[in-house]
Amino acid sequence: MAETVQLEVPGNHLMLGLLGQHDEMLKSIESSFPNTQIVVRGNQISVSGEEVDRVASLFEELILLLERGEKINGENLIRSIDMIRADERPSEIVTLELLKSSKGRSVRPKTAGQRAYVDAIAKNTITFGIGPAGTGKSYLAVALAIQALQSKVVNRIILTRPAVEAGERLGFLPGDLMAKVDPYLRPLYDALYDMLDPEVAQRLIERATIEVAPLAFMRGRTLNQSFIILDEAQNTTPEQMKMFLTRIGFGSKAVVTGDITQIDLAGRRSGLVGLEGLLGKIDGIEFASLTNRDVVRHPIVSKIVAAYERSEVEKLTRDQERRTR
Repeated sequence: MAETVQLEVPGNHLMLGLLGQHDEMLKSIESSFPNTQIVVRGNQISVSGEEVDRVASLFEELILLLERGEKINGENLIRSIDMIRADERPSEIVTLELLKSSKGRSVRPKTAGQRAYVDAIAKNTITFGIGPAGTGKSYLAVALAIQALQSKVVNRIILTRPAVEAGERLGFLPGDLMAKVDPYLRPLYDALYDMLDPEVAQRLIERATIEVAPLAFMRGRTLNQSFIILDEAQNTTPEQMKMFLTRIGFGSKAVVTGDITQIDLAGRRSGLVGLEGLLGKIDGIEFASLTNRDVVRHPIVSKIVAAYERSEVEKLTRDQERRTR
């Protein structure tokens, strides 16, 4: 006889959030666990079938999230199911609020990988966030930088990226040097303006409390009491990476983000490749890896990233086979 687990939802007000309008959340759970039977009667949920423990845990976690004021929607339900399948607890991951954005939205980690990344930044002087597009590497780093500035842990924020030519030459772009490199820095401005009121952000930039600049501007400086973010670090050369890492002064914290599958350097070695082997055993430095499981854009983005990763593995395998023949 198959095991049956009975769950009681504490209060009618939670049932709608748990099941969704027209039972859309319930239907999504049923389609994700086709060999599990779910029966709802009043505040009672009966679960039986092949994955009874997993589905029961999912409902328990969703109830916890609802009790803490979270809303369940199609997007975070899918992520919660993924976490449960990986024996992770959504209630321990997604309830850490880092910041309230200028629009009143909570900024928080949404996956186990993102939570590990955030924890690594909190514990270390230098954190490398390595992973594909859409995993929140830069966005979460900017949120933590603003949090550190607001709590007076640091005196300023420095956001920097290498200005690598990708199809266009800087000389052909209009304006002075800052105008030419501005397109490369735009994603950092976007994250900044999403979390701070535009007038507040502009005032902080004018006072140099927040500095957004190309990586070349870091040369010759020592950065004390600063939260420094180096974005798109796969496009640094080894010399640039060494230059950046040796700028870090007392009371500072640095986050280096990058995706080694998106190197735009023409014929030059990336300063990010192989760095974990060189620096990975130094206290105060941690490498946090994010994967397609941590992509928080449209679900199709995660599938695209996974397809590219498979293609890259197959290419490496073919290359190795050719070399061994």
